[in-house]
Amino acid sequence: MPDFHDYPEPVLDRRQHEAAILQLLREFPVVGLIGARQVGKTTLARSIAQLVSEPVHAFDLEDPVGRARLAEPSLALAPLAGLVVLDEVQHVPDLFRVLRVLVDRPEAPARFLVLGSASPALLRQGSESLAGRIVYHVLPPLDVAEVGADGTDRLWLRGGFPRAFLADSEPASMRWRRAFVMTHVERDLPSLGLRLEPTTIRRFWTMLGHYHGQTWNGAELARAFGVSERTVGRYLDLLCETFMARRLEPWHENVKKRQRKAPKTYVADSGLLHALLDLTTRDDLLGHPKVGASFEGFAIGQVVRRLGARADQCFHWAVHSGPELDLLVVHGRRRLGFEIKHTASPAVTPSMRAAIDVLGLDSLDVVHAGEHTFPLASAIRAVAVGRLLTDVAPLP
Repeated sequence: MPDFHDYPEPVLDRRQHEAAILQLLREFPVVGLIGARQVGKTTLARSIAQLVSEPVHAFDLEDPVGRARLAEPSLALAPLAGLVVLDEVQHVPDLFRVLRVLVDRPEAPARFLVLGSASPALLRQGSESLAGRIVYHVLPPLDVAEVGADGTDRLWLRGGFPRAFLADSEPASMRWRRAFVMTHVERDLPSLGLRLEPTTIRRFWTMLGHYHGQTWNGAELARAFGVSERTVGRYLDLLCETFMARRLEPWHENVKKRQRKAPKTYVADSGLLHALLDLTTRDDLLGHPKVGASFEGFAIGQVVRRLGARADQCFHWAVHSGPELDLLVVHGRRRLGFEIKHTASPAVTPSMRAAIDVLGLDSLDVVHAGEHTFPLASAIRAVAVGRLLTDVAPLP
């Protein structure tokens, strides 16, 4: 049986990312396209190569032949003009120092598009070696804008990895996602230089799935694993840095109520969450205790993508006395609130009114699982998750 990485990547319309990367290539000599394995980076790079009018030179550094072609990178790359694509650049991290020399030449003839999975060492070295010369674009999994409103439920169940979303059946999608999880802990993480026992990381990842949408409790997880709180914090860092988990930091300021100051944690992709929890079908998901938390993480991800908000603009908020808000987006002086409800008939709650009053929200949208968007109260409206593209405006 072939490795699941060996299948050709599906062709998808990701024009918003194409346009963003082409713009960055006009502004920076080096653009880093990063994201999880199998999220579509290579396919996107091929599309970009067809859109540019200049010569394109591509090197696949996961292939031994590709690495052999760059045995002497200065000699191989210096004569090239046009767009140079370096795929899986984490396999040859020393290339960043060579790129700095090449892009600093007067009237440098080449621009570089480097593709790679996240690695703390890789990103740090790239930023240090190419300071002021490189910009990163993160390619996330598919979102509602790319699959359409009719694909929202499927996207929630299967997640946004292209092969998982486009699989012929729910069992086929689940087989792909289980293979992805196994390959990530057994092959991808070690290839990034992260030497941890695969069984331990897989167990931690699964446990994180059971804590999905909850406030981080490192002490409780440390006791479960029989390790230090610092160690389980490192496990979480590892999954976040490789796009497999996501933190939502707490918002706190000088208000009268005592606020919670720990992040909430999520498995970044809903399809991988469901694989970790062994939820193959929609009925499996709807009958599981984590259905609400799963929908919360999914909807928060879609809202953030639609807004175009940065991670440092996004927070959760809660006070020990009860009121809370699933997502607070702070953009300049604007404060936008989002509450997530897995229901088709959301209603205004005292917690929502408290969030508006205490946080000074400009608006509060209740993102729900129904089909319609409608007002609930002054400054509060219900927004269907499938209508985010039309009913929620991106940040300016």
